[in-house]
Amino acid sequence: MRVLVACEFSGAVRDAFAALGHDAMSCDLLPAEAPGPHYQGDVRDVLSGGWDLMIAHPPCTYLASSGLHWNKRRPERALLTEEALEFVQLLFDAPIARIALENPIGCISSRIRKPDQIIHPWQFGHDASKATCLWLKNLPALKPTDVLPGGREARRANQTASGQNRLPPSKDRWKLRSLTYPGIAKAMADQWGGDPQGVGF
Repeated sequence: MRVLVACEFSGAVRDAFAALGHDAMSCDLLPAEAPGPHYQGDVRDVLSGGWDLMIAHPPCTYLASSGLHWNKRRPERALLTEEALEFVQLLFDAPIARIALENPIGCISSRIRKPDQIIHPWQFGHDASKATCLWLKNLPALKPTDVLPGGREARRANQTASGQNRLPPSKDRWKLRSLTYPGIAKAMADQWGGDPQGVGF
């Protein structure tokens, strides 16, 4: 399969598909942090490249619920939210048969459509909590592969006692929080990287 991983600089999802023999390429405005096929530039340039599957990670800065409260006080930020939503819709409308788009809980759900599922890293073997919404086109819901004890009620290693993320403020905080956990990347490749005529789709 030809797989495009949009808005990914880490190479995590790209490499999970490549490990199974797929022709996978990541794309981001930033350079790739791991060697491998990567287009540094606007994903619009490559959307019509004959892809069989796209996994998209659009920037969540102006989409996530955690920051939307600023929009009423800062009209310029509200405009950036509208632009971000237009970009999400463009990805949904890409000429690609199978699409998965991920983002935190935010305004995509109320402005475009509700997600098909919400997953957490602790469902895929990582002691971490991070609600991640998945919007799916011609793909099945992602099945948990390694559910850790405690479920939703447990405090995870990446959380404070009150449930906040432990990462301190820094210029790289957004990059660290945006990384896809390896267990989730592997599940995507294993479950969505099968024969298009077969059971995986």
